[in-house]
Amino acid sequence: MTSPTTEPLANQRGGFSLDVEERSIGNAFRDWIGRLRAGDPGALPSVLGLVVLTLIFMQVSDKFLGRYNIGNLPGQGAYIAVIAMGLVFVLLLGEIDLSAGTAGGAAAGIAAVGIFHGQLHGQLPGFMYWSLVVGLAVAVALAAWLKAWTGAVVVAIGFVLVVTNLTQHLVPGLIAAVCIGAAVGTLNGFLVAKVGIPSFVVTLALFLAWQGVVQFALQGQPINVSEFDLWHDLTYGTLSVTWSWVFVIVVIAGYVAYSVLESLRAKRAGLARDSLSLVLLRGGALALAGVVITALASGNRSLNPYRAIEGIPVAAVVVITLMIACTLLLSKTTWGRHLYATGGNEEAARRAGIDVVHMKVTAFILCSAFGAFGVIMLVSFQSSASLDLGGGNTLLFSVAAAVIGGTSLFGGRGKPRDAVIGALVIVIIPNGLLLRPSLDPQWQQVATGVVLLLAAAVDAISRRRARTR
Repeated sequence: MTSPTTEPLANQRGGFSLDVEERSIGNAFRDWIGRLRAGDPGALPSVLGLVVLTLIFMQVSDKFLGRYNIGNLPGQGAYIAVIAMGLVFVLLLGEIDLSAGTAGGAAAGIAAVGIFHGQLHGQLPGFMYWSLVVGLAVAVALAAWLKAWTGAVVVAIGFVLVVTNLTQHLVPGLIAAVCIGAAVGTLNGFLVAKVGIPSFVVTLALFLAWQGVVQFALQGQPINVSEFDLWHDLTYGTLSVTWSWVFVIVVIAGYVAYSVLESLRAKRAGLARDSLSLVLLRGGALALAGVVITALASGNRSLNPYRAIEGIPVAAVVVITLMIACTLLLSKTTWGRHLYATGGNEEAARRAGIDVVHMKVTAFILCSAFGAFGVIMLVSFQSSASLDLGGGNTLLFSVAAAVIGGTSLFGGRGKPRDAVIGALVIVIIPNGLLLRPSLDPQWQQVATGVVLLLAAAVDAISRRRARTR
C-alpha cells in the first residue's frame, strides 16, 4: 500500500495539484513578453515616452540634463504625483473623481487660514466655520455607518483639531487639511456607492462647488506661506547628503530583505515563488539606480556660488514614501485585492461576498485625502494659497499622469508607480519646452494633450486585444 508521503502531490491535495513553480529570470522575462502579447503593456509605454521626451529635449537645450534642472523636477511634479496616486484608487474601480483638486484646494486653503491667522473661528466666514464643524461631525457618523472605520477615525481627528483650534499650529493644521479631504471623500463615496449617482456627475458638481468654497475661505486674498519653513521645504528643501544615503540604503535594504523573506516563506510553504536569483537581480538593479541617483544628487547643483544645494529633494522623498505605502496597501492586503477584484468585475466581486459599497467609499476617501495632501504640496510649490487653488489644470494633469503611467480608465489595472512615472512625463514637457524661450507656451498644452491621447489609445487597444485572445 502506498504511504501518504509517497503519494502524488495531486492526490495529497484532494485531486488538485498546487502551483509550486520557482520562477527563474528566464521565466520572468517570458511572462513579461506574454503579458505584452496579451495586451497588458504595463508601464512600458510611459517609460518609452520618457526616453523619447528626454532625447528630444536634449536637442532643445544642453541644460536639460544638467544637475540643477533635473534636481528641480521632483518639486515641480510632486503635487501631480500625489494627487494622481489618490486617483489610482478610484480609477481601479472604473470610477473618476473630478473634484480631487478643488476639494484639496478647499482643505488646504482652510488650513492656510488657520495657520496664518492663528485661528479659524473668526477668520472664516461664520456660516463656513460652523458648516465645517457640522460637516466633519456628519462625515464621522456617515463613515461609521458605511463601516469605513479608518476613514471615520481620520475625520474624527480633523474634527478635534478644528474645534480645539490646534489648526493654528503648522503640523496639526496640515493634518487637519488631509482629514477634511477624507471627509469630502466620504461624501463622494456615499453619493456614488449608496445613492447611485454616477461618479462623473457627482464629482463634476463638487468640482465647481469647492472652487467657490476656496474663494469663501480666502476671502479674496491669497496667503503667503513661504515664511513657514516646513511647508516651504516640502518642495524646495533637500535632505543632507548623509540622510540622503541613509534614506536610499533603507529603501533598498528593505526591498531586498522583504523580497528574499517572501521567496523563502513561499518555498517553505511549497508555493509558487520567485527564485533568489530573480529577487537579487531586481534588488541589484534597484541598488544600482539608487546609488547612481544619490551620488549625482549629493553633488552641488546650485547656480548660486554662495549657496550650495546638495542631497535628495524632500519632494522626491515624500513621493517615494507614499508610493511604497500605496504599493503595499494594494498588493499585500485583503483590501487591495478586493479593490482590484471590484474594478475587474463588480458583479462577480459582489457575488463573491465583497462589500462593494465599502470598497467604493474607502477608495473615494483615500482619493480626496491624497488630493488634500497633493494641494498642500502645490501650495508649497507656489509659496502661496492662491484664489484658484486646486483648480485650473491641477486635476487634468493628475488624471493624465495616472493614465499616461498605465492605469486603465476602465478599471481593474493600475499601480501607484504609474502615477509617479506619468507625473514625470507630465512635468518634463513644460520643463523641457521652457528651456527654449523661443517656443510659445501653447506648445505645452498641445504636447500634453497629444501624450494623453496616445496613452488612452494604448489603453483602449490593449484592452481590446486582451478580449480577443
